[in-house]
Amino acid sequence: MTNTNLTTKEQRSDAANREVTRDVYFTPRVDILETDDALELFADMPGVKPQDTDVRFENGELTLHGRCTPRHQGVNYLYGEYGVGDFYRTFSISHDIDADKITAEIKCGVLKVTLPKSEAVKPKRITVKGE
Repeated sequence: MTNTNLTTKEQRSDAANREVTRDVYFTPRVDILETDDALELFADMPGVKPQDTDVRFENGELTLHGRCTPRHQGVNYLYGEYGVGDFYRTFSISHDIDADKITAEIKCGVLKVTLPKSEAVKPKRITVKGE
């Protein structure tokens, strides 16, 4: 399996100690759900650990970055379908989000980000008075 976007250690003379995973980025597949109170985002990021995950919300943009360390270094694969690289994706969020209450957790390779809506944009039930 050959990936022309990935440079190997032999090809790199300028930074021999850089990790191979810094050269390739994959776009994680994502599901986004909307509830009355929040937006919930689920991103597939296999191999990413909590300490290697960076989630940022700034100026209406949500950025996900997961660093994935190389697996099984120094072995010759008979067959391989998993590429080596990091995960990166950015979203524009049109809703007003309460940035101080955003939470994120990663379990079993799935990143869950909860973006609570600010009180101003949450649906409000209006009481209808009668005679």
